[in-house]
Amino acid sequence: MKSFSIQTYGCKVNTYDSGLLEKRFQAKGFESSKAPQVFILNTCAVTEAATKEALKQARKIKSQNPFGLVVVTGCGAQVDTEAFEKMPAVDLVVANSHKGQLEFLIEDFYKGKLTSKVFKSNIFKKEDLEAGGGLESSHSRAFLKIQDGCNSFCTFCVIPFARGKSRSVSVKDLIGRVNELYAQGFREVVITGVHIGDYEDENQRLEDLVEALLSKTQMPRFRISSLEPVELSDRLLDLYKDNDRLCPHFHMSIQHLNSRVLKLMKRSYGREEVLDAFARIEKALPQAYVGMDLIVGFPTETEEEFLGALKDLENSFWSRVHVFSYSKRPGTYAARLDGQIAEAVKKERARQLRQLSQERIYQKAPKQLGASKLGLPLSSNDPEFLKFLTRDYLTVQVPRPSKDFQVSGAGDGEVRLEMKEILPDRRPGLDPVFLGTLL
Repeated sequence: MKSFSIQTYGCKVNTYDSGLLEKRFQAKGFESSKAPQVFILNTCAVTEAATKEALKQARKIKSQNPFGLVVVTGCGAQVDTEAFEKMPAVDLVVANSHKGQLEFLIEDFYKGKLTSKVFKSNIFKKEDLEAGGGLESSHSRAFLKIQDGCNSFCTFCVIPFARGKSRSVSVKDLIGRVNELYAQGFREVVITGVHIGDYEDENQRLEDLVEALLSKTQMPRFRISSLEPVELSDRLLDLYKDNDRLCPHFHMSIQHLNSRVLKLMKRSYGREEVLDAFARIEKALPQAYVGMDLIVGFPTETEEEFLGALKDLENSFWSRVHVFSYSKRPGTYAARLDGQIAEAVKKERARQLRQLSQERIYQKAPKQLGASKLGLPLSSNDPEFLKFLTRDYLTVQVPRPSKDFQVSGAGDGEVRLEMKEILPDRRPGLDPVFLGTLL
């Protein structure tokens, strides 16, 4: 029996894919191990730095395990194939186009049947979505990939070349998958994809899928992973208001708040649409958690445009910013633009934005104290504390009871918590952890 490990880089879609790989490998008789024979790196390609990180890790693994099999797959393998092919520490490069064959390719490697190190083809011809993965180590939450690929071709992004065209899983199959997950004991599903706003099954869009999942499954909690402002429709907001099984947690793919910069990024909205999305969330769900992605230092971004975006944020409804300093990605239009921003300027703008985010995080945190919330148990090896995730995306630690506690008076799999304190570990840029008690 061969043993394996999977190291995942990047987004929730990659986490989903790694869950599927683990399931498939175990079905073939491979055993997951911390001291494996096969090392799989499921790579990211969103920045050039992500590929460099994977290359560094491959060298490290090979130096420590010279007889181990180092396999690189994922988006980096699709986009930066040559970099991995040239590295002696990498034994196999299996791009996203061939990821569905990975376990068979590894078997053929050990049988001496392979005549090539690289397995890659045109990703835009890939039709399947490789359904069935996405299990998270918490054992109570699972990712549901409803869609893969992207048709947007934003000027800073290489992902369409890594994932291919947008394609969606049918509503019927997704309902069946959620019911399977519920039967397996999962109590939250995170709806994810590369661009879930592009979801389409015949004439059914994202709102139709969400409505179907709510009406035709028993899953207690659904969480939608990432939306652009123009994808937050009134109908979708109404579904949030009318059904508490939709967690009041939004992750908005914003990228900027200046209309000129957004147009240069080839985004499908401007400043007004961003601010309108924030305002509509606040009106519909004033207790919602709103996170977002923002890029600072995009080519030609002026100081005035950055400060204008900062001011708009100061006056908007949101909870946390995930800050990304623009990184040139070879092969993208933005990498060829004049007006590249100096690294020192990008660093300073990122610092200001992270400071604003940190201030907002700890401005909102005290307002949670004394509140009663439903929490879903997460896995925890801490001998002193249990860990829970609330519907509005807050992490709560609770002292372990002297005897097993019983779930009562709450949703399926959830417990009722009272928010008591904010734990003192204020790690920059991260949400606080709360101390709570069981009710």
